[in-house]
Amino acid sequence: MSVEAILIDPLDALHSARDERAEAAYRVGLVVPQSGPLGLTGPSALDGALLAAHEVNETGGVLGRPLELVLVDGGGAPERVAAEVRLLLDAGALDALAGCHTSDVHRAVEAVAAGCIAYVFTPPHEGGSRLPGVLCTGIDPAGQLGPAIEELTMSHRLRRWALIGNDYIWPRSVHRAAAGLVARSGARVVLERRIPLGTVEGSVEQLLDALRAARADALLLSLIGRDLVCFNRALRRSGLDRRLVRLSGSLEENGLLALGGDDTGTLYAAMPSFATLPEERRQSLAERHRSLCGPWAPVLDAYAVGLYEGLHLLAALAARRALAPDALARVAGRLLRDAGRPVHLARAEGPGFAVLS
Repeated sequence: MSVEAILIDPLDALHSARDERAEAAYRVGLVVPQSGPLGLTGPSALDGALLAAHEVNETGGVLGRPLELVLVDGGGAPERVAAEVRLLLDAGALDALAGCHTSDVHRAVEAVAAGCIAYVFTPPHEGGSRLPGVLCTGIDPAGQLGPAIEELTMSHRLRRWALIGNDYIWPRSVHRAAAGLVARSGARVVLERRIPLGTVEGSVEQLLDALRAARADALLLSLIGRDLVCFNRALRRSGLDRRLVRLSGSLEENGLLALGGDDTGTLYAAMPSFATLPEERRQSLAERHRSLCGPWAPVLDAYAVGLYEGLHLLAALAARRALAPDALARVAGRLLRDAGRPVHLARAEGPGFAVLS
């Protein structure tokens, strides 16, 4: 099966849902932003999913059925994305669901998928319990950011942290966790601001003034996508980028490229994967991606790698017939423990990252 044939339009999936030919394929709903604040991560995530599906099909598919991906734009309003997923589920067009999108979209999709279909959500997330049949493979804020905050506070002798993020589920959880993490590192939080998605450009001058007034020396950024790029550009124009040590749990290679790179030595990211990670597994993945998608394909960032691994996990769970809610968490937990996904701290250096730990 060609890469092009793997990807199915939702309308085509609906039209063929009851068709006998559709029963031959194992169809996974793929909820990935193609628009909205996280749209810049969409091409990379889609490539990661296509690579995983290609590899699954090369080794016999899912229980002998070719794996196909039904693409749903996860960049829209949560209720709109959930409504499209519900339409597909009601039509019997999906066998499972995988997604890499914001947590507010995740909670809306979870509400329609739980107990109906296995749903794997792969990016860093806000923590907490999940409904039956829903599995999060990413990491929560304390696990993702705790070691990085401690390391940077100590190495840069930081004392005054500011927290700036978007105003939805994940950044709120990040800020709650950060207050304790910063205190345990011997520093304190002197400023907290949360901005609605897509509105940073209109708020940027007030945010810069607040940073100056608070005399912050460190900044934890839980802005995402275009908002993160916009704010870092404003910091560069103001000169604050060289005065503030910045840490992000959402910055990846494609966002750094959109920013135009960074040479301050003060911009850091804590993520499960980086393209420059000197591991054979990570470099082999990049080579297979280039071979399949060509030399000009987007960098496979941490979101793409998480989705790639999530689809392989779904295929493995299906092969073990462990997608029922009572078996999903138990079997998946064992597989995830065996795989292991540590978080790495990296510093921006020009258009890429230097992995430090």
